[in-house]
Amino acid sequence: MKAETVARPVLDPRHIANGLEIPSENYCDQPYVVKTDDGAWLCEMTTGPGREGRSGQHVVSMRSTDRGRTWSVPVDVEPSDGPEASYATMVKTPSGRIYIFYNHNTDDLREVPAENPPYSDGLCRRVDSLGYHVFKYSDDGGQSWSTRRYVVPIREMAVDRENITSGRIRFGWNVGRPFIRDGDAYISFHKTGNFGLGFFTRSEGVLVKSPNLLTEPDPEQITWETLPDGDAGLRTPPGGGPVAEEHSYSVLSDGSLYAVYRTIDGHPACAYSRDGGHTWGEPRYERFASGRLIKHPRAANFAWKCSNGNFLYWFHNHGGVFIRRMSDVDFAAPGNPYMDRNPVWLCGGTEADSPEGKVIRWSEPEIILYHDDPYVGMSYPDLIEDDGRFFVTETQKSVARVHELDRELVEGLWRQAKHVGLARSGLVLDLPDEPPAQCPMPQLPRCLERDTARPDLGARDLRSGFTLDLWLQLDVLEAGRVLLDSRTDCGRGLCLRTSGRGAAEIVLNDGRTESRWACDPGALRPGVLHHLAAIVDGGPKVITFVVDGALCDGGDARQFGWGRFSPNLREANGAPTLRIGREVKGLRIYDRALRTSEAIGNWHTGANDV
Repeated sequence: MKAETVARPVLDPRHIANGLEIPSENYCDQPYVVKTDDGAWLCEMTTGPGREGRSGQHVVSMRSTDRGRTWSVPVDVEPSDGPEASYATMVKTPSGRIYIFYNHNTDDLREVPAENPPYSDGLCRRVDSLGYHVFKYSDDGGQSWSTRRYVVPIREMAVDRENITSGRIRFGWNVGRPFIRDGDAYISFHKTGNFGLGFFTRSEGVLVKSPNLLTEPDPEQITWETLPDGDAGLRTPPGGGPVAEEHSYSVLSDGSLYAVYRTIDGHPACAYSRDGGHTWGEPRYERFASGRLIKHPRAANFAWKCSNGNFLYWFHNHGGVFIRRMSDVDFAAPGNPYMDRNPVWLCGGTEADSPEGKVIRWSEPEIILYHDDPYVGMSYPDLIEDDGRFFVTETQKSVARVHELDRELVEGLWRQAKHVGLARSGLVLDLPDEPPAQCPMPQLPRCLERDTARPDLGARDLRSGFTLDLWLQLDVLEAGRVLLDSRTDCGRGLCLRTSGRGAAEIVLNDGRTESRWACDPGALRPGVLHHLAAIVDGGPKVITFVVDGALCDGGDARQFGWGRFSPNLREANGAPTLRIGREVKGLRIYDRALRTSEAIGNWHTGANDV
């Protein structure tokens, strides 16, 4: 009998395989959690035996008393043999009662009119995003749910009347968590236009507010009001595309509401309301605290308010071309706006004052989750705080998991803007002042090695990395000027050199494989002293550049500011001597990948010394 290969644990806790699996039937979506009064985690999800949108899709719930390590047997909120029930969210009242809200195809429609293309016969047979928004409740911490379901009345708007059925059938769904403001409960809903190219061809967000959900024991006596006032919900900024959906809401300390939501414009949109959602300021595309636009595809991007009053923001840190018409998009092409939900990035947010009221300022981001297969995406997350620890849930549509976040990473995001301090861990070369023309090159960690414990003697991924952290000043921006070079005559080793258009690129070569990536064009200017960190992260196999405290994100020049290097790269060690260009004014090398926040701390430290 042949010996079996036993899979080793993945060394990097950010790899999604290290998460704790949440039970599902097959398809699984929106694994959202509330903490019950008895301390358990109550998780609901949309699940089913088939794929997303197929018959049998329904809502279930389950409980965990050990932070996601084990779960109770799932309880049906709706049965799998009934009409489609999908895309649930929950809110807990002061009495301990838990309400669960979800889509329900109560009329059991099997098809609805749709646009051609892509529906050649003019009928869409996916029926999980239409019908009614309904709720049930539990008074025993989610161990059982009310037999009766209740309809949430949502006011008709133009997007409803203008759909292909003239509003006879309502289209829409929800992923945004409910929230509470001044004793009022709010639930989110995304109204949609027709089914066509890209599935939903038009969308906008509304809130449904209840002043007595938290106190009224009789569900039939709960009252509802659809917001905002008027005939339209939250849309994209002026001149934007037709898609504004999956709104995520937060309540700021002054009572203002903040919404962030996905578009097909290459950037997430955001807006503020100063009157409880009745009216909203003009939507705009969200920005980092530095003023740069945040980039994000057509995927869930959620902002969560934490118990300390700060915020966390989940997104994917890349954008596509600006799309004004769905017909401009080739959904079979690599540029499909739904794609590239891997890795996951996290920003930290803090409140700031503005003339209109409180606003959120977002930090530079960090990678928190990834999978080795770039086509595997993670989405529809939730955040749980428990005893000072931070957890997120996520789904790849077939497996849902819980992951604990590194607390130091999270807190580093919040203090990033003001943190001054030099990273010391992993520092293997420190030349803070004018470096010599050459010096001994420190040994960098190997990326791959042979695994002698495997019967086939295959590779073991060490998921190691390193960082080049330097100050440089270029007289001219011509391409090919070598800044750092440890390559042998046959090309093994690493090189950092100018690549033209005001950029520098790193080249990694092990004699078998070569990878390269450059910082954003225009990041470097002649005659200016710049701080540059080239971070080679062997977990997700991603190269990032942080230039003068900003993580390169591609800007207007390219969709991605970060790039992947070959998973077959064994190492970047080359010659024993490192050659250093005269443009380099200070150099540090680390035998690990620095976090974005650490690279920014190094920049702050050096800038204070200049």
